[in-house]
Amino acid sequence: MAASAFTIIVTAAMFLATNGVGVEGRAFFVFGDSLVDSGNNNYLATTARADAPPYGIDYPTRRPTGRFSNGLNIPDLISQSIGGRESPLPYLSPALTGQRLLVGANFASAGVGILNDTGVQFANIIRPFQQLEYFQQYQTRVSALVGGGAAKRLVNQALVLMTLGGNDFVNNYYLVPFSARSRQFSLPDYVRYLISEYHKLLRKLYDMGARRVIVTGTGPLGCVPAELAQRSRNGQCAEELQRAAALFNPQLTQMLLKLNSEVRGNVFIAANTQLTNRDFIRNPQAYGFVTSKVACCGQGPYNGLGLCTPLSNLCPNREVYAFWDPFHPSEKANKIIVRQILTGSLDYMNPMNLSTILALDARL
Repeated sequence: MAASAFTIIVTAAMFLATNGVGVEGRAFFVFGDSLVDSGNNNYLATTARADAPPYGIDYPTRRPTGRFSNGLNIPDLISQSIGGRESPLPYLSPALTGQRLLVGANFASAGVGILNDTGVQFANIIRPFQQLEYFQQYQTRVSALVGGGAAKRLVNQALVLMTLGGNDFVNNYYLVPFSARSRQFSLPDYVRYLISEYHKLLRKLYDMGARRVIVTGTGPLGCVPAELAQRSRNGQCAEELQRAAALFNPQLTQMLLKLNSEVRGNVFIAANTQLTNRDFIRNPQAYGFVTSKVACCGQGPYNGLGLCTPLSNLCPNREVYAFWDPFHPSEKANKIIVRQILTGSLDYMNPMNLSTILALDARL
């Protein structure tokens, strides 16, 4: 990272640490799926869980936390970047009370998608409309703690991360041959439908007070070890899922820019995680990885079948694997993704990166 970019981040974080509502750093809210779930599903009767070893093997406590990672996930790393002393707790955590509410909250739930029928096989998960209902409930709790005006300022000044979309393809449209959604929609029509439903969710989030929202696209869906194991020919990325990502991500960016024009401000920031992931998937050695095809933890071809469990194959050095399990990046890969969120060019972050957001907001 360039020295000037680092200075901007530190200066902005120091400003925010002294101008928040009784909390170090600005509040941070997280919505979405397993890429950003920090443990909500631990409190639910669902099969979409990461609460057993070897998950968390490189986390500071060396224990599973519900994060679908060997260590820190994307929200953890972003939280550090904006001056947070700790990551926001899962909303369902009994520890999320009192002053800890002012740090923010993580509402994400593994298995969910934009659509309510995505992830039905996982049973009890917190679908997006319910994540927003919890956000409203959260605001009521904070109002009782610090007053309505302070609660509104906390939400307006907060950073928000939203990560949805991948499961709508992997665990819905392409879950089984001739799935209900694939019979209902051609792929282009399905993508348009997803974008229209996502627009409604994000507009509601804005109406609830969110003013700085980073929205990540999908990664290269056909290149994850799970899809290589099931659909690949000779280790090549699965074409249909790659086509889905190629259709979805540009339309997501365009929808976010349109939303910004509707609300007359740069509220929604498109993070091109497809491009970020593609960089280290295409050239893993340039980023210090030995492989971007084989998961560190799993079984079968590419370690891409089933779940990561205590009985799975486990690599000895997570630093040289781009993927931790069949679907999720390793901590090291998450650091690369967050570095682009912080300092990436317009190709990666549209209309601005997080460093620019911090610098602009520090002047307010």
